[in-house]
Amino acid sequence: MTDHREDQKHEIEALESIYPSELEVLSRQPFHEFQINLTSQSEDTDVDSVSCTLHVLYVEKYPDEAPIVEIRDPENLDDIDIQTLNDLIQQKVEENLGMAMVFTLISVVQEKLSDIAEDTRRKQEEEKEKKKKMAEEVERKRFDGTRVTVENFLAWKTKFDVEIAEIKRAKYEMDLSNKKLTGKEMFLRDASMNESDVKFLQEVDTIEVDESLFQDMDDLDLEDELLETED
Repeated sequence: MTDHREDQKHEIEALESIYPSELEVLSRQPFHEFQINLTSQSEDTDVDSVSCTLHVLYVEKYPDEAPIVEIRDPENLDDIDIQTLNDLIQQKVEENLGMAMVFTLISVVQEKLSDIAEDTRRKQEEEKEKKKKMAEEVERKRFDGTRVTVENFLAWKTKFDVEIAEIKRAKYEMDLSNKKLTGKEMFLRDASMNESDVKFLQEVDTIEVDESLFQDMDDLDLEDELLETED
């Protein structure tokens, strides 16, 4: 007849010697209850660790019957990761019924934690690389602009010529408005000035002359000066 209590006692003693600081015995009566903190292992310091507590409770007929095993206090583990661990534990329990199995369960869970941590690192690297490529593509398109074809070049040239012509026309009109015209230019630009003197004389009935301006003209020897000029 199998002595289940003795088998359980021996396994606990072996586990305490293997994991002296990690294993915590919570109770020995009526059945052994204990837990161990497990963390992913990696030589890459850039990998974020994942961890959990593996809680184990023996049943009366363990190891012929499955112990009660739970994942507690998960860190950096999502629901899918936890379900993966539980499925793995269930598989190993079924494979090892009739034998002491806790050491095996601890080993496979710790190994799986390391795999999860590595997968997480790989996904983060892939996401980082994806974002980098997207940024490079955006930058490349910004510099490349629209690819030039004969059609879009001609369309651009037509639009450009129209804009240049409009700028030149506006500048010419501005120059004309700012330019100070000569009397001749004003006369040529405004035809109404051709008849301005005639209209002025027609509008004035009498022209007053200041006779005092001509009183001293008799004193001037205009004839002699004119003859000297002709000589």
